[in-house]
Amino acid sequence: MTTALAQRTPPAAAYAPPPSGVLHRVAGLRHTSPGRLQLILAVLLVLGLLTGLVTGLTAHAASTGTAELGNRSQPLLAEAETIYSALADADTTAAQAFLAGGLEPTKLTDRYNADLARAGTSLTSAARLVPDDSEASHAVEALATGLAKYAALVATARADNRQGLPLGASYLSAASQLNRETLQPQAQALFRIASDEIDSGYDAARGTWWLILLLVLVVSLGVALLWSQGYLSRTTHRTFNVPLVAATGLFALLALMTVSVFANQRSHLDDAAIKGSRPVEALAEIRILVLTERADEALTLAAHGSNDKEADFQRASDAIDFDDARLAQVRSFADRADGQHRAYLDIHAGVRKLDQDGDYDGAVAKAISDDAAQQFNQVTTTLDSAIDNRKAAFTEEIGAAGDWLDLLTLMGPLLALGACALAVIGIRARLEEYR
Repeated sequence: MTTALAQRTPPAAAYAPPPSGVLHRVAGLRHTSPGRLQLILAVLLVLGLLTGLVTGLTAHAASTGTAELGNRSQPLLAEAETIYSALADADTTAAQAFLAGGLEPTKLTDRYNADLARAGTSLTSAARLVPDDSEASHAVEALATGLAKYAALVATARADNRQGLPLGASYLSAASQLNRETLQPQAQALFRIASDEIDSGYDAARGTWWLILLLVLVVSLGVALLWSQGYLSRTTHRTFNVPLVAATGLFALLALMTVSVFANQRSHLDDAAIKGSRPVEALAEIRILVLTERADEALTLAAHGSNDKEADFQRASDAIDFDDARLAQVRSFADRADGQHRAYLDIHAGVRKLDQDGDYDGAVAKAISDDAAQQFNQVTTTLDSAIDNRKAAFTEEIGAAGDWLDLLTLMGPLLALGACALAVIGIRARLEEYR
């Protein structure tokens, strides 16, 4: 019994199937030379395809963002500035025309009507540029409604003034209050929204996160290509693998093209901000403040001392800064406007002296004189010329920033596919040697 037990065969171990699965098979490839070549090819293909895809997406995103700046954000800023300045100029002109008494001078009436027409046209254009049910669209709607009410108040003030009724000044004051306290703040809000959209548009056009991802992929693919050729050179005792060398050449072309295109875009985007949008914003702010000065002067005289706006005049004057750093690109315009503005301030000082000395009629005559109007118009004309000059600079720089981006959107993936195809040819030639 003991012998039988001793001679009994031990039970067989439970059957364990060999490990299976994709990960195990992939891990097993590294133990053989053909397997390592297959792994190298897979890495090159993945990196190459991802690099091509991300290059195309990055270029497309940058192209879209740049086009958005030129086609919507900057035009919206321009329309908002036009609305703001047209409202301020209408307020100024209506007050100046009121001072003349009786039938308003034709030049001032035509200018006032032109201001309202400009504001209405710009509101229509702005409405096409803003998304529905957005903060900007609500501002446009409120401005359109308020503009009609403002025009009605001014018309009533003018009608009363022609009849010599003192009630006209009250209607004019109410119209000016609506313009300054409601319409202009709404226009300013639209201007700020457009300015913020330009800032965010620059960020979107630069596509920083896309570029960082693309840089990581480009570096990884470059390292993988060079390492692969070094590995093949050591294991096959051949100095060069011609298809892989050609793939590296295509990759170098892709990298050079990508760096050049995005460096060009970044440079012109920076110039668009420095030479275009920032000076336009600063000039628009100064223009509005100058118009505010002129309106304050007229409203003070029209109110006959019951609504002195001189404090507002001084606040506007103190806020005007022709030395603003944003005006570096238009220094000649700024210096000229500064001199013209100082000459206008001298005329205003004369108006104030006459009014304070009790010569109201003399003050009104000086305020609406051709000399005062000419000096004031010189300031606004210079500012308008500077704004137009900077708008043109912005358009030029944005156009240059978009150059080649669409080409890179197409060529980036194609060059990457070409490099992948050459990598397949080069490594498959080595794999054939093991069959």
